[in-house]
Amino acid sequence: MRSVFAAASLAFVLTGCANTESQRDRMLIGAGLGAATGATIGAVAGSTVNATLAGAALGAVGGGLIGVVTTPRNCIATDEQGTPYKVRCP
Repeated sequence: MRSVFAAASLAFVLTGCANTESQRDRMLIGAGLGAATGATIGAVAGSTVNATLAGAALGAVGGGLIGVVTTPRNCIATDEQGTPYKVRCP
């Protein structure tokens, strides 16, 4: 049980180092965090390996989807001089 908590803590610490905004990277980070959280919840709730694996699988899918959906989308606009800059899409 301690190894599950250690793995979850390590995942949270390592994701703080990631400073990317691409959709793929956010999906992978979300899937990793979801899997760690789901495995922890599955282990506590079911106390079996199957419950842990099911929690990890469901958490990975949910976390990956949330990562994709919450990716900020930036559009390119130009100012009066024609210089491009990023703006938030409507």
